[in-house]
Amino acid sequence: MRQSYRIIPIYTADVSGVCSALYELGGMTVMHDPSGCNSTYNTHDEIRWYDQDSLIFISGLTEIDAILGNDRKFIDDIEHAVRELHPKFIALAGSPIPFMNGTDFPAIAKVIETETGIPAFSVPTNGMHDYVYGAGIALEEIAKRFVEVPDSKKDGSFRSVNLLGVTPLDFGPQENVESLKANLEQYGWKVISTWAMGDELEMLQRSAEADVNLVVSAVGLRAAKVLWEKFGTPYVIGTPNQWMAEDISNALDKAVIGESEQPAVYLQNRMQQDADITLIGEPVTMGSLAAGIEKKYGCAVRVLCPLKECEALLGGKDKVLLGEEAMEEALKDAKIIVADPLYRPICPKNSSFYELPHVAFSGRIYIR
Repeated sequence: MRQSYRIIPIYTADVSGVCSALYELGGMTVMHDPSGCNSTYNTHDEIRWYDQDSLIFISGLTEIDAILGNDRKFIDDIEHAVRELHPKFIALAGSPIPFMNGTDFPAIAKVIETETGIPAFSVPTNGMHDYVYGAGIALEEIAKRFVEVPDSKKDGSFRSVNLLGVTPLDFGPQENVESLKANLEQYGWKVISTWAMGDELEMLQRSAEADVNLVVSAVGLRAAKVLWEKFGTPYVIGTPNQWMAEDISNALDKAVIGESEQPAVYLQNRMQQDADITLIGEPVTMGSLAAGIEKKYGCAVRVLCPLKECEALLGGKDKVLLGEEAMEEALKDAKIIVADPLYRPICPKNSSFYELPHVAFSGRIYIR
């Protein structure tokens, strides 16, 4: 059966993506669901759950409330919690049952905002998309609603940048994020804000002060487009790993002065011959790693992306593959594979397999 999974797991769902993206920003995120989405999120997808507090709630939707469309109980429960906890914003995330019922989340968010005076918005999740969709729209809403007009005009002299699309689902623990920032800082860049690990909402509100934005994963692309439309802030796409940091720094400089041509730095100068190495995962992080390997070792690399809506972030040799069957077929002739350890069972036995854990795929199993 196509797009079914019998051996490998599926990627983190859109609902968990919303929670992950907003986790550290001081808001209240409410999943409208009986309870299953919450347990999956906190036991598998969220590595910060036991170390860092966040206002993540589940509505506890009952069968009778779902059948009768009792939205008032949902609203009253949220408003009761808001009066006690005073969040900076309220985010509503849907799940399969309210999706099938046609729950009007934008209207509910509007009612809650009117009655509480606290900014509220909904993210159109239904549990049927992957985390890139949910987290991306969540950060897009933050960009639309909260980023403030800068006090002074930008001239590019401060070489300041925002990192967009940073969640543990793609980057793991905070120390990995600090390494990315350090890679840019060694080339003279000042990081204004990181969307959204290690910074509070107040720092994200200052994002328009930056000269340029760097989209470090597919999650950050929607927010980058909003900041471009609202403030004219240019953006570059790429993950500043140790091999690509210099190229990305140069691309950021060109973007500031309006000379950028291809925003995806890692797609420039890619090798076109048949690939010796196959990477599996999120397109920007894996694409940047592929470009770095080609630059450092001269070996052709391809990226196989199992996530939706990512075609524009891939190179000519790369592919979007949805479903275990399609991925297993594409790997039949692969000689060297770099992927999450849980991909090993569908890889050829005669291939060389190198483990690169991805939290959005295997959860916290391989976090050390």
